[in-house]
Amino acid sequence: MSVLIAPLALGLGVGWLELRHRLRPASPLQLRALEWHVEPSGAEVRISGLLEISNPHPRMEVFVPELRVDPVLLGKSDPSALEISTRIEADHPDEETREDGYWAAYIVKGRKTTRARVKIRLRAADGRNPLDLVDSLWVDVHWLNYGPFGRLPRRQGVLVPLRRPQPLRAEAAEFLTGDGCRVLPLRTHLLGPLDDPIAVMRTYAADLVQPGDVLTIGETPVAVIQNRYRHPSEVEPGMVARQLCRVFHPTSSLATACGMQTLIDLVGPTRVVVAWIGGLLMKLIGIPGGFYRLAGDQARLIDDITGTTPPYDQTIVLGPDQPERLCREAAAELGVDVAIVDVNDLGRVKVLAGSAGCDEALLQRALKPNPAGNANQRTPLVLVRPGTASA
Repeated sequence: MSVLIAPLALGLGVGWLELRHRLRPASPLQLRALEWHVEPSGAEVRISGLLEISNPHPRMEVFVPELRVDPVLLGKSDPSALEISTRIEADHPDEETREDGYWAAYIVKGRKTTRARVKIRLRAADGRNPLDLVDSLWVDVHWLNYGPFGRLPRRQGVLVPLRRPQPLRAEAAEFLTGDGCRVLPLRTHLLGPLDDPIAVMRTYAADLVQPGDVLTIGETPVAVIQNRYRHPSEVEPGMVARQLCRVFHPTSSLATACGMQTLIDLVGPTRVVVAWIGGLLMKLIGIPGGFYRLAGDQARLIDDITGTTPPYDQTIVLGPDQPERLCREAAAELGVDVAIVDVNDLGRVKVLAGSAGCDEALLQRALKPNPAGNANQRTPLVLVRPGTASA
């Protein structure tokens, strides 16, 4: 009888962990940005766009009693000279829009959708063009969900490019010499969920690529384009996350309760606990990295706050979704190999995915010096060309 007690207790413990995880307070509502436009006119810039709120749940009705937007301006100059005004207009399918701009509490019924229209105006009192001071707008959305799960504050951000750099011309390209190759970092605008990754590659690299080249894009830019980031305020660390995060190196993205809880939300508490125990046993017999092997790819790819370019440094960024498919489709579009990579200043190069025939050994040599950088260079694309002779 005593032989059966331990497995039974373990099974009950695992079941309790999973049940508690699945029954945690959560709202089914999803928010995404649609159709944003930027209209510059002298000393004024008008930005308008849609925020769509959808409820995929078949029965649950969820209230949205509050919704507001805080615009954050990004650029290389002081934006304090700019005047900012913001207006939100409810665009519900079954109610008239209020002229006063007041957001009245609204119920999003099961399998229904509603929208909010956002209008932001930038104006320079001294007559300057606001786009000479800023190039990006971070639309910080604060909204409440109210329903059977309780009252949940939500916070999500959308990056709206205000000004885009001109794509580099082939005759102006200055490649850096590498180990048996040449590399060319390509500057883009600050990327976000309003972008399409293949369109970005086509815009900034299509006129530069040649047969035999490999075009790489960072895994974090791909993830933010896919809207795979979340503000820490939306993460509720549980007991498992609070305890397990303490054993990781302080520089790890899993060394905080929110970072660890993000992984748990992706793969479940049971897998994380099993990976931790298995990783510890593997380490005792001299096999490092066991936790990351057992917990899955996302355990290595999660970037906690400060790990990415502003404004995403305030968020937890996940790894990209279906990276192999993206590389395959991008390669077919551009006619050269495409790879998604994770590179840091310590010389670590990880090729997450690549199109068929992609030369990973070439990428290891070319990207080891980290030509794209990990700060604010805004060069998520790097073109790698084999050989050292002039093109």
